[in-house]
Amino acid sequence: MSHEVRVPALPESVADATVLSWHKQPGERVAKDENLVDLETDKVVLEVPAPADGLLGEIRSREGDVVRADAVLALIEPAPAPAVAHRAAAEGRRASSPAASVAPAAPGPVLAPAARRLVKELDLDPSQIPGSGRDGRIQKADVVAFLDAREHSQPAVDPEAGRPVSGPEQPRLSGEAGRPEQRVTMTRLRARVAERLVQAQQTAAILTTFNEVNMQAVIDLRQSYREQFGTTHGVRLGFMSFFVKAVVEALRRFPVVNASIDESDIIYHGYYDIGIAVSSPRGLVVPILRNCDQLTMADIEQGVMEFGRKAKDGTLSFEELTGGTFSITNGGVFGSLLSTPILNPPQSAILGMHKIQERPVVEKGQIVVRPMMYLALSYDHRLIDGREAVQFLVAIKETLEDPARLLLRV
Repeated sequence: MSHEVRVPALPESVADATVLSWHKQPGERVAKDENLVDLETDKVVLEVPAPADGLLGEIRSREGDVVRADAVLALIEPAPAPAVAHRAAAEGRRASSPAASVAPAAPGPVLAPAARRLVKELDLDPSQIPGSGRDGRIQKADVVAFLDAREHSQPAVDPEAGRPVSGPEQPRLSGEAGRPEQRVTMTRLRARVAERLVQAQQTAAILTTFNEVNMQAVIDLRQSYREQFGTTHGVRLGFMSFFVKAVVEALRRFPVVNASIDESDIIYHGYYDIGIAVSSPRGLVVPILRNCDQLTMADIEQGVMEFGRKAKDGTLSFEELTGGTFSITNGGVFGSLLSTPILNPPQSAILGMHKIQERPVVEKGQIVVRPMMYLALSYDHRLIDGREAVQFLVAIKETLEDPARLLLRV
């Protein structure tokens, strides 16, 4: 009896998926729970496992096809009859003499879905690519680094001929010599990000207010307890846990910033699910830390670290990317000094962190040098008044400049 390989259930916010790559071809043997095909959605890459042992039969959805939930992707046919298997085993035993014996092939490297797609498209040998993921898993970033290294090691290009002076033939340049262009299809994630950013600009009245915070107190606290924190909790004490806790306290005081608009209604959320923007090989993603008011700082740091790892591996789940009442984005890790973050609908506000930079400031009539960070709060003016936005940002500033407020909640 044939078994159907179907598209798994998709969340309500995801209408369809694109067939990214097949890992088996018709006629090849498959094992139950073995990954057969990758599906790319607006948010994550899904791996579809085989529902049973057997041989891959008809493939009904080819790479690049758009499919919906529960659609049949392929069929798995029963494996050969036992007699055939016994005959093959007997032949194998006859061929197992020392002269003819062959050592079993070593398992190949494990590739993340995005890396696997890139390796297939560019016809690369994955055994030559060092993996940086867990147990040597090859990430897309590893493939990109491998390509960069290979490009730098290739011979120089003749600017008039548009090809290497020596060595293997390179792809033909389009347009004028020395002015190459490459056209690639936008990933679903990148297309979805673009769509949501345009949607936010068109449907919300976005304003941004700025302030700056003296990070000296937080830096001193981290330096004093960094080693003990890491030993006790097994995770590094970073800046994000301070910001998440400061945001939660500010949201308690100004619940409208934690609210959202649903047509003509305002929904006030009685919980604090904070989106943490992280960079991935496929683009920016915003996984959600749930119930941040109930998390310790160690819980927050552990969650952020796990999000970073999953974003790199491409293993974030739909649930981890869905919902959220407020977001934090940190452009400072890339060197940004100031920016205006864009809302993540249907949320009504987003906090932008930036680079910590020593600057001269005036304290008690004296010019002193302090580690300063600019903060930016973008908000939907349809719901949040300027007064509330400014006071919300001031509350975050005051909490970070005096972290004892986190204990006293004042």
